[in-house]
Amino acid sequence: MHSHPLFARAYSALAPRADDAGAAEHRQSLLAGLRGRVLEVGCGPGGNFPHYRGEVIQVLALEPEPWLRARAATAARQAGVPVAVVGGLAESLPVASASIDAVVFSLVLCSVTDPVAALAEARRVLRPGGQVRIYEHVRSAAPRVAGAQRALDRFWPHVAGGCHTSRDPLASAAAAGLSPAWVRRFDFPPGRLARPLREHVLACVVAEG
Repeated sequence: MHSHPLFARAYSALAPRADDAGAAEHRQSLLAGLRGRVLEVGCGPGGNFPHYRGEVIQVLALEPEPWLRARAATAARQAGVPVAVVGGLAESLPVASASIDAVVFSLVLCSVTDPVAALAEARRVLRPGGQVRIYEHVRSAAPRVAGAQRALDRFWPHVAGGCHTSRDPLASAAAAGLSPAWVRRFDFPPGRLARPLREHVLACVVAEG
């Protein structure tokens, strides 16, 4: 089931506030230096679209949730680079092998059904020398917090569009045959109440071998 109309509307309302609080800068860092043909997996309402630059010749933006996909299509018309919004699943990308210069996962690996399969698909569609960019909240390095995240994940995905708080996207990337070119870890936003979702990572991973 990939339709989450209530969560989709809540996420769309909250995302601009997060951008104003600093997430927009994270999006800029995520996309900096990209060029050529880019696939964004789980684009949501299109929050990354304003941050793609001229070196990117096309963005193929994948979004399975119908309401978010409609919002993304509207946002695409305002983007500074060509953006095509399509439906589809992260675990079965509707893209030919070795046809993409970069794949972007932005706050979506927490909610895909199988993150290792999604990242393996990203590796499949990459051209030689391509890269995968990742911006995600992650499992805490603090054992007590990680335990709280695992407990929270017993019910949180059911109310938050499939979002899991205790996933480790870099471990999933390694399992998919991708290794880090660079990694940046940080807390966002500050404050104790946000603790289960506060630890984040920005990373670039590339195919091994």
